[in-house]
Amino acid sequence: MRRADTTTLEYVTSESQNTRHITLIDPAKQDSNTAANRAMVAVECGSSMIFVGGSTDTPDEVVHLTCQAIQEAFELRAFAASQDPESDESQWQIPVVLFPGGAHALSPAADAITFMMLMNSNTRRFLVGEQIRGAPHLEKFGVEALPTGYLVCAPGGRVGEVGEAELIQPDQTDLVHAYALTARMFGFKIFYLEAGSGAETQVHPRLIERARTVDGLSIVVGGGIRTPEQAALAVQAGADWIVTGTLTEDAADLEELRQRISGIVAVLNG
Repeated sequence: MRRADTTTLEYVTSESQNTRHITLIDPAKQDSNTAANRAMVAVECGSSMIFVGGSTDTPDEVVHLTCQAIQEAFELRAFAASQDPESDESQWQIPVVLFPGGAHALSPAADAITFMMLMNSNTRRFLVGEQIRGAPHLEKFGVEALPTGYLVCAPGGRVGEVGEAELIQPDQTDLVHAYALTARMFGFKIFYLEAGSGAETQVHPRLIERARTVDGLSIVVGGGIRTPEQAALAVQAGADWIVTGTLTEDAADLEELRQRISGIVAVLNG
């Protein structure tokens, strides 16, 4: 659910005083009601966007039910806030964005999609193949595409394996710079540095710093960020957005989730 007066891309690429937080929810790892409850907690704690996706083999029916449940929950919370003069309705007007494992994991209930090229993949499928399969459906659905250059860094995890990526190593700063320049020249507006879901280590700050030197890109960093200290490293290196997913999945209950996300967001807000 996003504001009617702006596109999702404008929202994502707009300048912000602080690094913003994205909560990634994998539809394969909880039912739609649980996902909606987790998304509401995330927004209450300061997340500025919800990503839905992650697993490579989740069918579109499951993705759609998850997006739909989250959107409905946000609409109800926004309506309730509009009836309360002490509440902020705009808190619930944040985008629900697809973060797909492929062209099968789409939903017309999403506000937008990270329309990604896995730039360091060795297979055509993730360079342009899945995009060709998905584009006609996205056009039909009216889901906004967010042009994204996606780069998998070591350790890479499952996404590196499935995507047949030549992983970017921590010392390959010049290569990251070249990829960032290429992304901008392709017209991408978002440059996503990914260490892999559940990665033991995060994207090295040197890589973020080098990507940051290329103007005109919003830098998104995900993978391996579980603690406020790790988030702080990415913030200091110049990330515009931080994505966390595993800490959501691993939380024992909503209260633990609240504590975890609040700790990360507190660091982003300085």
